[in-house]
Amino acid sequence: MRAKFENQLKEQFPFLWDATLLVACSGGVDSMVLAHLCAGYKLNMALAHCNFNLRGSDSDEDSAFVAKKAKHYGVPFYGISFDTKSMVEKTGDSVQMVARDLRYSWFNELANKEGFDFVLTAHHADDDLETFIINLARGTGIEGLKGIPAINDKVVRPLLAFSRDEIVTYAKKRKLSWREDSSNQETKYLRNKIRHKVIPELKNLNANFLTNFLKTQNHLRATSLLLESTRLQLQTSLFETSDDTIKMSVDKLLRLVPLKPYMHLLFHEFGFTEWDNVADLLTAMSGKEVRSATHRLLKDRQHLILSPLRPKEQAIFYIQEGQKAITHPITLRIQNVHELGKSTTNALYVDKEKLKYPLLLRKWKNGDYFYPFGMGGKKKVSKFFKDEKMDVFTKESQWLLCSGDAIVWIVGKRADNRFKVTDKTKHIQKIEWKE
Repeated sequence: MRAKFENQLKEQFPFLWDATLLVACSGGVDSMVLAHLCAGYKLNMALAHCNFNLRGSDSDEDSAFVAKKAKHYGVPFYGISFDTKSMVEKTGDSVQMVARDLRYSWFNELANKEGFDFVLTAHHADDDLETFIINLARGTGIEGLKGIPAINDKVVRPLLAFSRDEIVTYAKKRKLSWREDSSNQETKYLRNKIRHKVIPELKNLNANFLTNFLKTQNHLRATSLLLESTRLQLQTSLFETSDDTIKMSVDKLLRLVPLKPYMHLLFHEFGFTEWDNVADLLTAMSGKEVRSATHRLLKDRQHLILSPLRPKEQAIFYIQEGQKAITHPITLRIQNVHELGKSTTNALYVDKEKLKYPLLLRKWKNGDYFYPFGMGGKKKVSKFFKDEKMDVFTKESQWLLCSGDAIVWIVGKRADNRFKVTDKTKHIQKIEWKE
């Protein structure tokens, strides 16, 4: 096993040789073998242990055991104690889920604080198989079947290629000591039930089951890489990006067959899970949308528009008389000028005496109307938006500059005729929008 571990380091984890490593160590056989191997190759490491206080004095003895091993190897030891039961009561999550979150949160915090390059955990091939079966039982896609990643940001798992039997055999041969966690034998937990009842039967069916499983996972990971390449190519050809908004042609999306798997491939990273609803959006009426926890996907005429969910803006912003500029929520410059300049989409000239201060900057609402510059009558803002072919996101982000109840300027789009400069104007004010 030692030679195989060295080969793993050379081929898959060469960056570990010169890195500072925080080795997660429960005191069980897996983590003690990992610590022993790292110490044997004189890797720059420290041991980190979490005491979840779930097994009375045994938990404290585990902590003392790992601290003693750190001293034996001549490496730093970091320990922490959690009130896990209180956290379970507070969150309502399972003991396993709470312990996992506490563990990884502390590892990351400790690594950042103390300057460790990587966190090493002792997950092995049997752990990977258990995770595969759990995900399979719950229902999953190819991502769930890929199992435990060997490298996940700062977390590295150099024992994934080894079976539990290999690890125990090595520990016994080297006469290593370790702590047994009695809760690992309880079959009330799903993972333990799979470990003690399901996997032994699978191995009885085929002595090479674990080896064949690892081969299958390699195939799945290779397939996942192909899918990722396809995803990137599709997004490049289909996504039209402007700032943080993405527009896609509905016609092009409808040509993708089979539709739902392609929808999953394109939009999974944005947190969507209701794939029937996402696919139905392509043939839905304009204005229909689907939301994830972080994004919204909107049907707008012949396009789908994807954008992140934004916090709601304050309803109204005020501009006081004499104020020369604002920088939030948009940037406006206001100045008195002596003559009429050229009006553009970014610059507006108005008769100052027709304005009622404070001016208001707000979003549009149903019923808003204005008198478009150059026209004799009034027009609903909603109709103006429709004529301009503005999508829902653009309409939602559009600001109106108002004097009392009257709209002075649909900022960057159209001025109101009632505030225009005439030959009777005595004081001209220039309002400039900085994009």
